[in-house]
Amino acid sequence: MEPNSPAEELPALYRAILDRVALLEGAGDRTEAAEVRTAATRAYSRAWDEQARRQLQNLLRRAERSTRAEHEPQRKRAPQRARPTRSIVTQDR
Repeated sequence: MEPNSPAEELPALYRAILDRVALLEGAGDRTEAAEVRTAATRAYSRAWDEQARRQLQNLLRRAERSTRAEHEPQRKRAPQRARPTRSIVTQDR
């Protein structure tokens, strides 16, 4: 079985990246969204070859990691104990 050519895969990869970019923007991470979109457009606008496919696959993974981090629950930290405070005694003169 022969793998798909880059020309067959690139449009779907690019569309998937744009979908993830929309999720990033919706989550408020506009800087990451803009960086991923710009890099994806640059790769998609050049020759549709194996290098472009790898670039788009890497960008899709980057965008997926970013959106996954937005939706994963934060790890709970162990509660910190309150530090004993010194009472400051003032003397009237």
